[in-house]
Amino acid sequence: MPYTPIVATLGYVLSPDGREVLMVHRNARPDDHQLGKYNGLGGKIERDEDVVAGMRREILEEAGIECDAMQLRGTISWPGFGKHGEDWLGFVFVITSFRGTPHASNPEGTLEWVPIEKLDELPMWEGDRNFLPLVFDDDPRAFHGVMPYRDGRMQSWSYSRV
Repeated sequence: MPYTPIVATLGYVLSPDGREVLMVHRNARPDDHQLGKYNGLGGKIERDEDVVAGMRREILEEAGIECDAMQLRGTISWPGFGKHGEDWLGFVFVITSFRGTPHASNPEGTLEWVPIEKLDELPMWEGDRNFLPLVFDDDPRAFHGVMPYRDGRMQSWSYSRV
């Protein structure tokens, strides 16, 4: 059976001093399967856009800011991650420069600046704790991981760097 995941972006916007990251606290929609969790910004790629254009669009839609500089930090395949067991493939970016002032909230929840060293204290997908150190480390190589989910729970995590 061919692998036909939902293709998406996931972006972490750094504060100008590089010590904080803009996160969304998913607290706006009671039917949200990510309710209560903190996450980076992003979403599905549209049919007519590349992943960079998709990341820029999602950051503008979700935070109201324009990306000036970003770096692809890696990719993650999430088989079975979706609400109904759908497979997802995410392109993970760090946004290192932006224009504008981020919104206080969006339809998914409250936007909050969080110190990078405090991310592991937040409620989030358990799997995020595995790849977030790779997003913010000093290794210039991209990581490429696979993190299967079953019934909303991470089953395993492995990655390579190139």
